[in-house]
Amino acid sequence: MTASQTPNTAAELRGAGLRVTAARVALLETVREGDHLGVEAIASGVRDRVGHISLQAVYEALHALTTAGLVRRLEPPGSPVRFEGRVGDNHHHLVCRSCGTVVDVDCAVGHAPCLTASDDRGFAVDEAEVIYWGLCPDCSTEAPTSAP
Repeated sequence: MTASQTPNTAAELRGAGLRVTAARVALLETVREGDHLGVEAIASGVRDRVGHISLQAVYEALHALTTAGLVRRLEPPGSPVRFEGRVGDNHHHLVCRSCGTVVDVDCAVGHAPCLTASDDRGFAVDEAEVIYWGLCPDCSTEAPTSAP
């Protein structure tokens, strides 16, 4: 982790009302430098930075960071939970049905803004979550395998 990242990350943690620890700094930076990482990959990244950390401590820190709005939790149906550092906007995701790759995509466009439900039934909507499913470029160009 670079010296320029750590003070900014520590200040963000403090600003969110969280205690600053080496593990939380490493975890937040790992999530932000990663690409929709799962818990095991996050734990590995944190261990590379600060040494031993239990999986339970990673889960607890992820919960605190998610609750504070510093990390976003993504749960595509049928896929493991992932975490990302892109927060504070209303972006969506593309998920490959074959390899599980997840990528960001900006808010849906068209006549109706993506925060406007056809019938909000009295809810005060503040977020819309859209997941587009399909095949990524690598998987869509793979030749189908034939049975022998």
